Amino acid sequence: LGVPRLEVRRGRAPAALDGLDAPDAIFVGGGVTEPELLERCWSALLPGGRIVANAVTLEGEARLLEARASHGGQLMRIGLEHADAVGSFTAWRAQLPVVQWAARRGAG
Repeated sequence: LGVPRLEVRRGRAPAALDGLDAPDAIFVGGGVTEPELLERCWSALLPGGRIVANAVTLEGEARLLEARASHGGQLMRIGLEHADAVGSFTAWRAQLPVVQWAARRGAG
């Protein structure tokens, strides 16, 4: 990935943050409806650190909207499709859209 000091930590959030140094970046691939997850991740970030979180449910999307209202950043809705057989033909089959929030923590 071109990140010389990358250390990937897998675990159940937010407990996976326990005992770690403050991270430069956090990726949340799902589970954003877990109470306090996004706030705990935000608080753990170093100043200038980046968070990216994804959701596919309306409940998760609501949490990302709240996080953006509190901390700023960008929201993006990504539509994905893949080619799939439809009889003897091939067509695009839509997947659930992904809502993504990305933000950088300020210096203060």
